Amino acid sequence: MQAFSNHHFSFHPSLPLRRFGNKESVVFFSSSFLSSCTYKGLHIGCPPCRQPSLRNSNNFALNSILCTPKKYSGVSRHYFNPKVEFDSPYVHNKLQNWKKFSRNIVVRSELAETGYPDAGYPLTDLQLSSKFRGICFYAVTAFAAIFLFVLMMLAHPFVLLLDRYKRKAHHLVAKIWATLTVSPFYKIEFEGLDNLPGPDTPAVYVSNHQSFLDIYTLLTLGRSFKFISKTGIFLFPIIGWAMFMMGTIPLKRMDSRSQLDCLKRCMDLIKKGASVFFFPEGTRSKDGKLGSFKKGAFSIAVKTRVPVVPIALIGTGKIMPAGMEGIVNPGSVKVVIHKPIEGNDAEVLCNEARNIIADVLNQKG
Repeated sequence: MQAFSNHHFSFHPSLPLRRFGNKESVVFFSSSFLSSCTYKGLHIGCPPCRQPSLRNSNNFALNSILCTPKKYSGVSRHYFNPKVEFDSPYVHNKLQNWKKFSRNIVVRSELAETGYPDAGYPLTDLQLSSKFRGICFYAVTAFAAIFLFVLMMLAHPFVLLLDRYKRKAHHLVAKIWATLTVSPFYKIEFEGLDNLPGPDTPAVYVSNHQSFLDIYTLLTLGRSFKFISKTGIFLFPIIGWAMFMMGTIPLKRMDSRSQLDCLKRCMDLIKKGASVFFFPEGTRSKDGKLGSFKKGAFSIAVKTRVPVVPIALIGTGKIMPAGMEGIVNPGSVKVVIHKPIEGNDAEVLCNEARNIIADVLNQKG
């Protein structure tokens, strides 16, 4: 059979031509053979090796290109519209666009198959449940905070007059708020409550830091210690304002002057009979492992001669991992309160407190 040629559009002689009509030309090629239909050096056909990559785009490609493969009993079927003039710029642009399009499809297909596991698949029931619990968690905490914040505002003038440094009334409101928030979502188990100093005994409390939930969990203890928080948190409506009224100490992490002011304020509060709370790691642990401790909290304890109370938090990082504050996984939390430790060397106190917390995390974490 002789090769058919028209306007540089040619079929290879070895390829069988089954039917050639007026309105539609149907040419069958072997599915294992690369289509050699060419136009001015451009490949019109779709090689079999690309067919799997384009398996999700056939419907779109059918209306976008001149040639689309379909399998029929081991052969590939190609449709051509003879009404389109093959020498026209329209066809040339069409083929150039398809060349770019097919390359994009291949890349997209590879990304879909080898990319992030959750990119191409629906969320699991557990993930959906955790996200829904997260939405409910923030809804509950916001609803409770609005009403309790009004109560805190009404009591604030009296607190400043009668209890300016400890602010026990505000901490009682905060305990109620934290308890109402966490109770529907996880259970807290306390161990060593007898080791807590008396409510009127100043102390430096230290703990590991795993999650945003650490604050809620510690507030349920009902002790009027002062947390240290980034200054930006105070700008948050209601929550930030409540922290300000509770006497939370602001800190700019990268500002040495702010750090010095923070230490001075902590020492002043302890001298006035209040307690302070530190996360000596300085930030939340990303992998759940205990980080190194900074000596600031222990220096304050040595200078003011108050005990250090180590507290180990277990489980908060699994319920709400650091960096994933939008979810609340099922689980429970354990709070282990250790006996107060004292000393005259900040570094020795720092190492002792860290070792105590680390031992508990290794045994029960």
